[in-house]
Amino acid sequence: MAPPDKEPTIKLLLIGPSNSGKTALLLRYVDDIFDTDSATATIGVDFRVKKLSVGGKPHRLLLFDTAGQERFRTLTSSYYRNAQGCILVYDVSNRESFLSMDHWFGECAKYAEPGIVMYLVGSKIDKAGARTVTAEEGKALADRHGAGFVEASSKTRENVRTPFIDVVNKIIETPELMDPKLTKKRRDTAINIGQDQDDTAGAACVC
Repeated sequence: MAPPDKEPTIKLLLIGPSNSGKTALLLRYVDDIFDTDSATATIGVDFRVKKLSVGGKPHRLLLFDTAGQERFRTLTSSYYRNAQGCILVYDVSNRESFLSMDHWFGECAKYAEPGIVMYLVGSKIDKAGARTVTAEEGKALADRHGAGFVEASSKTRENVRTPFIDVVNKIIETPELMDPKLTKKRRDTAINIGQDQDDTAGAACVC
């Protein structure tokens, strides 16, 4: 087995509004625990490491659970750097939580690396009687942003592993996301395109 510092590393972010179920999803996936007493808002950023084998090859999965509160937004934006995947989480029993997701997709587009793998999760499906968002609405939103989609329950374990497995597999299948040199090239290309667009906009303004 490769030493830890030689194992391929994958960085994933969990983002979304406060109390959407991000921390519960992370704890169920990494530690297989569900503790309602610990269901408090994340302060800043929580961090977990999980070892996993993909195709018989060991990988290190770095998982960042970011705070959903507005006052931590500047703190968490720096954690987007070098992230290869982003799992966006909303609460199916909270309509406002779902309606905020366009904003969170915008955050990801603004701060994350070009080509980052995005995946939308509708959490807390165990609260069936309190559901205010349909699965069809969640899937339509994910499709609109080019993201994967699943509904899950950290309480019952239903579909908890799905978003992590799907995102990791997609990242590994994308050489540009696994090779630091290709990642830098992709980032520099995106910056140059952005500068060209700014120059074009400026020229149009002057004319």
